[in-house]
Amino acid sequence: MFRLWAKIWKENHMLRDTVIIDDREETRTHKVFQALDEVCLRFDLGKPIWLDSNIREFQRHAKTRFGQDSFIEQIPFDYLEFQIIEED
Repeated sequence: MFRLWAKIWKENHMLRDTVIIDDREETRTHKVFQALDEVCLRFDLGKPIWLDSNIREFQRHAKTRFGQDSFIEQIPFDYLEFQIIEED
């Protein structure tokens, strides 16, 4: 079981959240990218760019934040938090 929790934050308040569940037999990387695609669809967002800092943080802690610098368009929130909460 692979579960990923995505949250949108503005001024230290969580505005929206969703959990993505993926039971497919895929690599962790494929599941992460598929989950990000699903989150962007659910929240009606453009896909963020994985900066080097996002990659390092995600590799270390299974969690990262995508701020304005990761999005091409303006976002009406402070950041999108992306965290794995369960994986086999």
